[in-house]
Amino acid sequence: MRRFLPLIALLACVAGCGGDDSGGSGEHGTIALDFQPNAVHAGIYASGLRIRVPAASTDSLKLLAAGRADMSVVDIHDLGLARQAGSDLVGVGALVQRPLAAVIARRADVRRPRDLEGRRVGVTGLPSDEAVLRAVVEHDGGDYGRVKKITIGFTAVPSLIAGRVDAVVSFWNAEGVALRERGVETREFRVDDYGAPRYPELVLVVKRETLEERDRLVEDMLGAIAEGTDTALRDRDATVDKLVRASGADEPLVRAQLKAVAPALQPPVRLDRAALESWARFDARFGILREAPDVEQAFWLR
Repeated sequence: MRRFLPLIALLACVAGCGGDDSGGSGEHGTIALDFQPNAVHAGIYASGLRIRVPAASTDSLKLLAAGRADMSVVDIHDLGLARQAGSDLVGVGALVQRPLAAVIARRADVRRPRDLEGRRVGVTGLPSDEAVLRAVVEHDGGDYGRVKKITIGFTAVPSLIAGRVDAVVSFWNAEGVALRERGVETREFRVDDYGAPRYPELVLVVKRETLEERDRLVEDMLGAIAEGTDTALRDRDATVDKLVRASGADEPLVRAQLKAVAPALQPPVRLDRAALESWARFDARFGILREAPDVEQAFWLR
């Protein structure tokens, strides 16, 4: 879900980005997902919007830049990096209302974050992973320097199951649920319980020119996602069916992931200024961004 984009790729308008289309008629606009369909996208699949599923995890902002999507689902850290690199993109809504990142441990003797001292923790190699790990460990009084970081790419579930690492930095709503569904006993240290503020992990992003020239379209798309989220949470059986068809994932896993993430989907779309300002300070403090972004410029706060 969270992928840091090469800056040159982000700034280029790449025509010919991958992406399969699904969803509604497109009357209310086209939205690009951040990743393959999963439970966080429940409201989008109930919205009637035209959906582009990325062929690769970096395609969401490429599709936006190339004009092949009116709006994209973007990790909030990626939005910060894109703006830092010079892209005038604007966050106009929140898809989830809290961070999804966590340190997930398997070992029974890892009872609290500071127990990770001397342990092997799998990270993807992305800057945000180390920020999450450092925040969690230091908040519990641990020495981050004593944690043994192992780069495992995006293989959190098999790496933890195989015992290559004692813990992983991953997502509690996705890999965390998948591990439990496979019978793996874990301990979850969610980053907003250990040192991070409660910020929206995934945000809805448009180009500033779209906001300035087609603000009615943006309003309509946000309204459709908000209404779709309410509908999706009311009729979860139908929602699970849609997500299973879109993703090809197992029905029990999709159902469990939707149950886990449902509270974070509410209230739908709303951006909270205080939460965003706290996020900006967090990203600067832990080195994800060079400095805290200007929230007024980065987000459409109404």
